[in-house]
Amino acid sequence: MKIKAVIVDDEVIAREVLRNYLNKYCPQVEILGEAENIKEAVPLIAEKQPQLVFLDVEMPFGNAFDVLEATKDFSYETIFITAFSQYSLQALNKSASYYILKPIDIQELILAVNKVAESIEKKEDFNRNKILLENLKLKPEKQQLILPTLQGFDVVKTEDILRLQADGNFTQVFLTDGSKKMVCRFLKHFDDLLEHPFVRVHRSHIININFVKSYHKSGTATLSDNTEIEISGSFKDNFLKVFS
Repeated sequence: MKIKAVIVDDEVIAREVLRNYLNKYCPQVEILGEAENIKEAVPLIAEKQPQLVFLDVEMPFGNAFDVLEATKDFSYETIFITAFSQYSLQALNKSASYYILKPIDIQELILAVNKVAESIEKKEDFNRNKILLENLKLKPEKQQLILPTLQGFDVVKTEDILRLQADGNFTQVFLTDGSKKMVCRFLKHFDDLLEHPFVRVHRSHIININFVKSYHKSGTATLSDNTEIEISGSFKDNFLKVFS
């Protein structure tokens, strides 16, 4: 299966390197065209209607999110190419977007392209780009989170997450409606990703402090569903500081 793609990056050398890598290591990708800024990218995407866009996050005269906003009526997968930026990575991770850090690692590129190929083949019915754009307009506690599960993906609102618990190589996400999701990510992934009102309180637990009902000096917090969570010594001060 050929994946029709375009490349959007303001650096000529960066586009050339990516093009050469794709030709050599990802022969399933067919490059339909290239653009160096948002003014070129929008009409190119409209004309070619690619299945995949390789999109540099930071560019002159507009960034990747401006491109997404201007082409939101078109459906395509995106692999973001980015220098390290905590803000960008948090936004991309929440929407389960595919991204590669600069300088491009060949194995990361191959992995990202393979994931996109799987998404296209499965004809997944949710739009990562749309969720990403919506999240950028909302406060962290109101944003949506795409959770990769063994069956596919689930989309949840962060405000509906009660707590998260490590489970080996997975994380169990407990929701306010009493359900839970087994997610294919380590707990550390969510510790790096989630902001207030989420607090790490134990090696195995992250809780949403909006649902803390009580705290006992013995070192446990009771949540709104009456679950008791141990607050370990190394996280106790940080937990109590939130309520001070």
